[in-house]
Amino acid sequence: MTDADGYFGESVAATYDEAEAGEFEAGVVKAAVDVLAELAGDGRALELGIGTGRIALPLAGRGVPVHGIDLSRAMVERLRAKPGGDAIGVTIGDFAATKVDGAFSVAYLVFNTIMNLTTQAAQVDCFRNVAAHLEPGGRFVIEVMIPDLRKLPAGQTVVPFHVSPTRWAFDAYDVATQEMSSNYVEVVDGRGEYHSIPFRYVWPAELDLMAQLAGLRLSERWDGWTREPFTGESGRHVSIWEKPAA
Repeated sequence: MTDADGYFGESVAATYDEAEAGEFEAGVVKAAVDVLAELAGDGRALELGIGTGRIALPLAGRGVPVHGIDLSRAMVERLRAKPGGDAIGVTIGDFAATKVDGAFSVAYLVFNTIMNLTTQAAQVDCFRNVAAHLEPGGRFVIEVMIPDLRKLPAGQTVVPFHVSPTRWAFDAYDVATQEMSSNYVEVVDGRGEYHSIPFRYVWPAELDLMAQLAGLRLSERWDGWTREPFTGESGRHVSIWEKPAA
């Protein structure tokens, strides 16, 4: 990786909202914002990996002061170009380590963004960084997938998740290291283009231990934003850890 914007540079940012259109659907966004606005109360919200403002803009529209951290200037430029985007404060940097002023009643990482930190050490640092920004009683919210390892037959390392005449996408897993990557092949004007984004998948129990190391404790875990019970069949989870009030 040589781009100063990380893996979310101009080529990704230019089409991000369209490529992830399902995550921008009104019902999907509202469900997340309802939970986050409730947790924020009269306080401030810190979004790690604020991107193009999918969650931050409607949350700010509810009257919640939002500050974001993001490594990608290209993604933040898209946020700034949207109505209300110039009113949201953003600090450019690595959200595992970057500090901002003030305390927050809620911090959140949505849509698998914790996996953009590709080492366990960086993920642990993220929890510690969030804990330092939360006021007593504040909450840290993560939405992240459950790794699709049950879909891997013996000897297979790849799980496809999109196939069309002009676009193919698949996740590749290394079960020994918990490294994975999302890989995309797209045909544009008769030419194939390929790009890959690395991740580190992480289990719920592992996240709970990271939270414990940071002085946080689990308060809720759901299947999704509408608070369905989390079960062994869940494909993702929304988890909330609390910073003790005393």
